[in-house]
Amino acid sequence: MLAAPNENKRPLFAAKEIVQFYLENSPKIFPQNRLWKVLTGPQYDGKYLRKAIRKMLGSSKLHDSLTNLVIPTFDIKKLQPVIFSSYQVETLPTLDAKLSDICISTAAPPTFFPVHYFKNQDSQGNVREFNLIDGGIAANNPTLVAITEVTKQIMKNPGGCSMKPMEYGRFLVISLGTGSNKTEEKYNAKTASKWGVISWLYHKGSSPLISCYSDAISDMVDYHNCVVFKALESEDNYLRIDDDKLQGDTVSADLATEENLNNLVKVGENLLKGPVTRKNLDTGRYEPVENGGTNEEALQRVAKLLSEERKYRLRLLPRNAA
Repeated sequence: MLAAPNENKRPLFAAKEIVQFYLENSPKIFPQNRLWKVLTGPQYDGKYLRKAIRKMLGSSKLHDSLTNLVIPTFDIKKLQPVIFSSYQVETLPTLDAKLSDICISTAAPPTFFPVHYFKNQDSQGNVREFNLIDGGIAANNPTLVAITEVTKQIMKNPGGCSMKPMEYGRFLVISLGTGSNKTEEKYNAKTASKWGVISWLYHKGSSPLISCYSDAISDMVDYHNCVVFKALESEDNYLRIDDDKLQGDTVSADLATEENLNNLVKVGENLLKGPVTRKNLDTGRYEPVENGGTNEEALQRVAKLLSEERKYRLRLLPRNAA
């Protein structure tokens, strides 16, 4: 949504508006007084979420975005991921869907919201239908998906063939996690060995099955990136910001009470001021990087690098093109 354009082709929203958006809308997206029906249908009907997204994004399509986007979803009819990528719009025009449909789809995790169905027609009259749920099913941490798409684009550009295999020094990656609790150790073999389908889907206020697969997918990508960037001496080009020590209700994905939302704001603020961390490949836990500074300082360094890179590229353009 941050890449959606307004009428002046400028960002429709600013990053600083994200917190206020969640504070105002989360209680309506995740109403806490709902009737419990997890076994008979989605926990939330998603009506408010769909209405809000469509109102904000209007008729803007993927090609209208102000920067390149790579958004994973999963098609339950075809049982395969669908990647909405700015890089593929020209070759696969049926993927040039409305940003609202893409956002609704990638925000529809199983058991929480209904599956999103829509059709899209390209300029040649070709129609494609989609039956989509949250892309976290396949790419809960979409970092590798993004790297793959960028790599393909580099190889297509003039001079792209000069890129060496696994040349990760040409990437600058910021990966933002949504938090977890690795210290609680809430499940164990003794307890889980007695579970059936219902217990795996719901146990003491959470879903062990969903928690396990979502954490596993995300952690495997982070593990891979840590190993590869380190092996290729490009560790500083990969910044992962996440909190694996969330406590109590802050771990919940849908507890939208005022108290919990405010606590999440504090978690984010503390994480920003906290040290840069990197995953210990033996323990799986995040540990502070020696002389790594804070996450805030790291983000400032990245912003400066990106700014300098943009100025450099603009200098290379013909004067009238710039």
